[in-house]
Amino acid sequence: METVSIWKRKEMKGMVICRAKDYKELSRKAANIISAQVIMKPDCVLGLATGSSPVGTYEQLIEWYKKGDLDFSKVSSINLDEYKGLDPENDQSYRYFMNTNFFNHVNIDKANTSVPNGLEPDADKACKDYDAIIEKSGGVDLQLLGLGHNGHIGFNEPCDIFPCGTHCVDLTPSTIEANKRFFESEADVPRQAYTMGIGSIMKAKKIVVVVSGEDKAEILKKVVCGPITPEVPASVLQLHPDVTIVADEAALSKM
Repeated sequence: METVSIWKRKEMKGMVICRAKDYKELSRKAANIISAQVIMKPDCVLGLATGSSPVGTYEQLIEWYKKGDLDFSKVSSINLDEYKGLDPENDQSYRYFMNTNFFNHVNIDKANTSVPNGLEPDADKACKDYDAIIEKSGGVDLQLLGLGHNGHIGFNEPCDIFPCGTHCVDLTPSTIEANKRFFESEADVPRQAYTMGIGSIMKAKKIVVVVSGEDKAEILKKVVCGPITPEVPASVLQLHPDVTIVADEAALSKM
């Protein structure tokens, strides 16, 4: 496994970049890190992500589960985000995504899986309730992340601060554009979402970021090599003590 370590001078904090040939190898390497966590701590808390980036990782985990290599029966999960206004049964909701892409295919207890309540109209209540769930979990052992084209993680969009806890966010035009392929039209894409905050993400003991494709190359370079700024939300990961970025050659092409 080819890795590159990036160390913050004077601070014993590091970021490891794991290079993969393509998306398939990327998914296998990311799944290997997650499976090791589950094996080492069967009752671990996994922070999970949605979107196209982690789909291959979930497929690999499902394959290993079906072979008898993994047991998710004691695992708990906390998802990053959910669209505001979508019913869990809506085929574009992130609860539906997790069920169809992962939960339905392994032996995880769905009662131990958490996704923000997109149907809660009171944003303050929805966010406080989800922060309470995160707190009650005892902390995320491993957080899986994708990377948005504008540097967002979860739905933490570029702004002038790093939000701490769960909050309601207005989605940027670039995020709406990126997600419209999942809906019948751009008009159907929700304009708001509930998302775990940067502060909550940074409390995870370990973070794994999956990044694929040449269209992510420029933002990945900014995340890893650029200044730490809320205008590039994922740049804050430079300050985390245990981050592994698993990226394919296309995504690393500008590094």
